[in-house]
Amino acid sequence: MELSKPFAELAERNTDLTATVLRERSRLINFIRRRVRHRLDAEDILQEVLYSFVAALRLPTPVENASAWLFQVARNRIVDHLRKRREALLGDADGHYDAPDMRLDLAWPAADGGPEALYARAALMDALQEALEELPQAQRDVFIAHELEGRSFKDLSEEAGVSVNTLLARKRYAVLHLRSRLRAAYDELDG
Repeated sequence: MELSKPFAELAERNTDLTATVLRERSRLINFIRRRVRHRLDAEDILQEVLYSFVAALRLPTPVENASAWLFQVARNRIVDHLRKRREALLGDADGHYDAPDMRLDLAWPAADGGPEALYARAALMDALQEALEELPQAQRDVFIAHELEGRSFKDLSEEAGVSVNTLLARKRYAVLHLRSRLRAAYDELDG
């Protein structure tokens, strides 16, 4: 039984799509992985590229060079990903940010939680103060200015004459140290 012309064209396009994806998938993921740090982010970008490819094949205008088209879309998605990551690190105009490796993320006992909570809170504040004093001056300064005083990385960069990336690295190292030290203090309180 012969398929009608529209169904035959659709079947041919699906075969071409499958062949292209099988041929280009490993090259694409390698291309993306060289530019994106985290494997899961690279996989997400690859899925977005392939989804866009399938959507583009439904358009009346054909994709002339599938390989070039896929790599161009991958470049665009990588740029979008890096831009979002940068915005998350640098924050908005008020200095707010959303980078998991730059947040302390420790729960403090409630100030009105009774005598035990007050004791735990005071012990954690002491541990925080000690941990801050252990930090190198540059890390301590950027942590306090950004986290406690609410100043933006951009303002700190202009004031100190160092790049925003340098300040981000200092803050990250400070947070990692503080997490470690405060985790030990939490463990002592629980034990």
